[in-house]
Amino acid sequence: MADEKTTFGAGATAPRVVIVDDHRLFRSGVRGELGDAVDVIGEAGDVDSAVHVISEHQPDLVLLDVHLPGGGGVEVLRRVLARYPEIKFLALSVSDAAEDVIGVVRGGARGYVTKTISGKELADAIIRVADGDAVFSPRLAGFVLDAFAATDSPPMDPELDRLTQREREVLRLIARGYAYKEVGKELFISVKTVETHVSSVLRKLQLSNRHELSRWATARKLL
Repeated sequence: MADEKTTFGAGATAPRVVIVDDHRLFRSGVRGELGDAVDVIGEAGDVDSAVHVISEHQPDLVLLDVHLPGGGGVEVLRRVLARYPEIKFLALSVSDAAEDVIGVVRGGARGYVTKTISGKELADAIIRVADGDAVFSPRLAGFVLDAFAATDSPPMDPELDRLTQREREVLRLIARGYAYKEVGKELFISVKTVETHVSSVLRKLQLSNRHELSRWATARKLL
C-alpha cells in the first residue's frame, strides 16, 4: 500500500474514516489493508455505537456494513445524516443483493462495494467517495441505474430545489411526525429555529400547515 498511496483531492490529507462492521476481526483486517492510505479514527460494531462514534468524531467518511445489530446500515444512515448531512458513506458488504444496494443508496450512501474488493481498490473507493464521487462495484451499478430509472419520482423537483439543506432536514422530520422540540433535539437547534425553518418551508411550498406538508413529503417519497 505504501508505494501506491492515493492522495485525497489535490494535495489534501488522507480522509478521516470510521469503520462500522459487526465483526471485530474483519474491522482489524480492513484497517490493516488500508494502511496509511486513510486515517482510521474509530470503529463500531452495531447501530447505537456507530451513531455515537460517528457523532463524536465526525469523520469525512464512514465505511458501513449493511447488516448490523440494532437496525442495519440504513438505520445508521437515517440517524447520522439527519444531523451531519456532510458525512459521506460507502457501503462495504458481503451481500450483492439488489434490495441491499438500493436500500442503502436511497438511505444516502454514496457508493457500495463488496467484500471481494482488494485493499488498494477499497482505499481508492474511499478516497473517491470522500472527494464527492459515487463508487460502485461494476455489477452493482446496474441495480442502482435500474432502480432510479424505474422510480415514479421526477428526476428534478423545482419546488424541493427552493429549500436549503437544513430546511429539507426539518421538512423530513416534521413529515415523520416529530414535534418541534424533538426536531430541535435531533438537529441540535433551538425550537425557535425549528419554527423559523418550518415557516420558511411552508411559505416556499405555498402550504398552510404541517399536515399539508406531510402529504407533500409523502407524495415525493421523502420520508
